[in-house]
Amino acid sequence: MRAVTQLLTAALLVATCRAGYLGGYGGYAAAPAAYAAPAYAAAPAIVKTAYAAPAIVKAAAPAVDYYSYPKYAYEYGVNDPHTGDVKRQWEERDGDVVRGEYSLLEPDGTTRTVTYTADAHNGFNAVVHRSGPSTHPAAAVAVPAVAKYVAAAPAIVKSVGYGGYGYH
Repeated sequence: MRAVTQLLTAALLVATCRAGYLGGYGGYAAAPAAYAAPAYAAAPAIVKTAYAAPAIVKAAAPAVDYYSYPKYAYEYGVNDPHTGDVKRQWEERDGDVVRGEYSLLEPDGTTRTVTYTADAHNGFNAVVHRSGPSTHPAAAVAVPAVAKYVAAAPAIVKSVGYGGYGYH
């Protein structure tokens, strides 16, 4: 029995391998002569012309700094009593050193003042100061109205009939 199984397995393997090859181009015959590809004349010879790149002459760049020296100073301030916006700022720069200060009025009535400096050696440094009394306005105590909620009793609906899917 085992020999028969091995023989059948070998025969199936050979049949499977042979079935993949149908001979030629998918088993089809060559195209008829009337549909043969047209004949073309030989392509003309290509003549390559060699071009020489122009010589690069490096000129010495002038040692001129085209960037202007960074130096500026500005100042501004806002004092709007209608909106309560009170702030001011000033800043000056001389080369790579920047110094400045800004202040603003906080909602609690204090004034926050920030003094800052920045340079290549120390980086950015800021010092914050608060001045003035901290006064918070008295909060109005509002007593919320309490609404009493009364839930209605659930309605019981009895169905009639429907093939035994409801109450009888």
